[in-house]
Amino acid sequence: MPNLHELENAMPVAPLKIVALPSAMKMGQRINEYMVQFRKSINNDKVKKDPAFHDYIVDNYLVDVQTPRFGSGEGKASFGESIRGKDLFLLVDVCNHSITYNINGYVNHMSPDDHYQDLKRVIAACNGKAHRINVIMPFLYEGRQHKRNHRESLDCAYALAELRDMGIGNFITFDAHDPRVQNAIPLNGFDNFTPPYQFIKALLNSEDDLLVDKDHLIVISPDEGALDRAIYFASVLGVDTGMFYKRRDYSTIVNGKNPIVAHEFLGDNIDGKDIIIIDDIISSGQSMLDTAMQLKEKNARRVFICCTFGLFTDGLEAFDKAFDKGYFDKVVTTNLTYLPPELYQKPYFIETDMSKFVASLIDFMNHDASLTNTLATTEKIHSILEAYNNRIEIDLS
Repeated sequence: MPNLHELENAMPVAPLKIVALPSAMKMGQRINEYMVQFRKSINNDKVKKDPAFHDYIVDNYLVDVQTPRFGSGEGKASFGESIRGKDLFLLVDVCNHSITYNINGYVNHMSPDDHYQDLKRVIAACNGKAHRINVIMPFLYEGRQHKRNHRESLDCAYALAELRDMGIGNFITFDAHDPRVQNAIPLNGFDNFTPPYQFIKALLNSEDDLLVDKDHLIVISPDEGALDRAIYFASVLGVDTGMFYKRRDYSTIVNGKNPIVAHEFLGDNIDGKDIIIIDDIISSGQSMLDTAMQLKEKNARRVFICCTFGLFTDGLEAFDKAFDKGYFDKVVTTNLTYLPPELYQKPYFIETDMSKFVASLIDFMNHDASLTNTLATTEKIHSILEAYNNRIEIDLS
């Protein structure tokens, strides 16, 4: 864990507890394992003797919490242990559609709205007893409905304001579709993290012949919205960047959005180069696959798709067919949201595990230490690139 000395000389805000809702239980268990490992590795006698460090080193930081449903579909939240005076970190995955409940004899899959309601129920069950409540919501609820066009709802801003009014202290998310939505809660903690270091580490671990320079690699944004991510990634790697412009039919709405008429490429020659496409979300994936196909038609050598959230809302069949046709080589996505089990069997899939990074964030926030200590992304990417080029076996996680 980086900058361990920062924590050895810092006081915790309060005893730490992690509240993993059922939607994020798998991730919560991984985070808990890292937290136990982090705390037991601290070599400080004060931790063992000072009453302020009571319950600092334990074998489990997960809280017993239940969110059952009645037959009518109504729900509630309850804690199976005391959370009085604790520094709570609530972890929720609003995109986990695999969880079901019965309503009037029918099986219903939980939607983002259901998960959000359960989050509010858990906060309400704290009943003012927790010392501080922090929410970790990797996929920002209604993050794509962050601005108003004509007569529309402002769902994301309203949700953030609602959580603020319920008393949360900090809100942590990843790769928000538009982080400016934090203006809805300007006086509250709002941290938005991106995983470029984890992406490049996963790629370098899977490919042993990747040449990271401007003559052999280019970073592509699939649309204008992801251009900032692509520019940063390309700048850190020292390569060129390009983008696709989506021409849409604004006279028609299909599945809540204007359909794409065509993708137009803006950028330098990509003949014979490896391509990294970087974006925040794979929804149906059709736009991403169309982008990859056009890049291959322009004689790209290999195409790697890097997305923070792999939702795959239309299943994996289209990706299987595109892979068989050679349109792309790898899909790299994080485990911050639910991933279908069959995805792990695909030859093109690479998982980026974010649990250790999230555990580091929780540990530093519990001490009110600067989160800069957990980042230094540019330096870490340069270090792992140097190690890769020199083929040095080191751990930079």
